[in-house]
Amino acid sequence: MSTIFTVAVIVGSLRKDSLNRKMSRAMTELAPPALRFEFVEVGGLPLYNQDLDDEGAPPAAWTDFRKAIKGTDAVLFFTPEYNRSMPATIKNALDVGSRPYGSSVWNGKPAAVVSVSPGAIGGFGANHHLRQSLVFLNMPPLQQPEAYIGGADKLFGPDGALTDASMREFGAKFMNAFAGWVATNVKR
Repeated sequence: MSTIFTVAVIVGSLRKDSLNRKMSRAMTELAPPALRFEFVEVGGLPLYNQDLDDEGAPPAAWTDFRKAIKGTDAVLFFTPEYNRSMPATIKNALDVGSRPYGSSVWNGKPAAVVSVSPGAIGGFGANHHLRQSLVFLNMPPLQQPEAYIGGADKLFGPDGALTDASMREFGAKFMNAFAGWVATNVKR
């Protein structure tokens, strides 16, 4: 029997018709059966404030989030680009999960970053900025293939399904590479 790895999926866009959410659904459907996905929502996390941890009464949303991430083997991020960086939702999630100091739920989890944008450069700045944080958090990020998905507003049909054949092919290739990365890097 093959090992099944649980992957937290974090989508940084809160928009109702989010291209990142559409792409996250499409790519998880293209993944090999060795990966099982849990979408972990970040939009409702209160902003990180160390005082709440120091007082021993962190918000329930933080506790639930930390528990959800801790129970997974790896993390797959989908990020839009805002001002050449990741959105505040992802940065806040990284902060909440990395605290209190010495108790990071991110430590050692293999990760991958997919940036999705209607623009031509596919969220390059956000992708690399997020990768920089992952390195600090000791989350080995998948190196190749990289996923900067530009022109994303033209990849989906009216029902939200991924209709672009070359993107489906790339998505399957990326998810297979990620499955291999997870299998190689998970420490159980």
